[in-house]
Amino acid sequence: MSTSHEAPSATITSAANPRVKWLVSLRRRRTRDTEGVTVVEGSDELRLALDAGVAPRQVFWCDALAAPATTKALLPRVTALGGEVVALGPAAFAKASYRDSPDGWLAVVDAPGVPLEAVTLGARPLVLVCEAIEKPGNLGAMLRTADAVGVDAVVAASPVADWGNPNLIRASKGTVFALEVASGPTDDVVAWLRRRALSIVVATPDASTVVTDVDLTRPVAVVVGAEHAGVGSTLLEAADETASLPMAGRVNSLNVAASAAVVLYEAVRQRAVLASRP
Repeated sequence: MSTSHEAPSATITSAANPRVKWLVSLRRRRTRDTEGVTVVEGSDELRLALDAGVAPRQVFWCDALAAPATTKALLPRVTALGGEVVALGPAAFAKASYRDSPDGWLAVVDAPGVPLEAVTLGARPLVLVCEAIEKPGNLGAMLRTADAVGVDAVVAASPVADWGNPNLIRASKGTVFALEVASGPTDDVVAWLRRRALSIVVATPDASTVVTDVDLTRPVAVVVGAEHAGVGSTLLEAADETASLPMAGRVNSLNVAASAAVVLYEAVRQRAVLASRP
């Protein structure tokens, strides 16, 4: 383990090195779940994870790819947290990398997420529930929106993509570490929402009420569903209200990440109006 602020002297150059092969194996969810870790690639994503209090187990760094200013800023932070710094040559880093144009930073960290019962909520919570989302990019995009609007938590109901998916972390720009995220079977999520006294508002194109006519100032969970199937019957039956988006064109729905953004920003608008009243 490195104990100074300097880069390690030994550099792994072979793409066949066991540590590089281990990094590649973390692309498989089963391996990530077994080891309880995930991969954060990119200096921006790593910086945000560090800002959120994440202490990397290992950081794999390529001097030839990393910007000198970034190295100067990040290496001391990583080593101060006790993280092991492993130097990789360009070929070894390219083998381990998830990106087409890597920037020389890849960290192994504890997998994000807390149990449902450990989620903390404010006085007037706003929670985003995403059911059975398949595409990591969509989940990542929703996390960025959730971070921007200041939701209390994002909950994955019966998830297909896991919070530790490296592509999700990349799409979220690391915000998965800045937010409280949890997951569980849909039945458990519904029970948790009831225990927390949250109104369940399901976004669906079949709703007769548009979202601007739904009260989102109360403690509420906004629910969006899978890319093709939408929200399942369990959450639809549990819904206190359903809401659709105003659609003036020929299509009747938006991408799930776009839909979530519209509803969450409507909640922000309504809450700002409420706060401005005497």
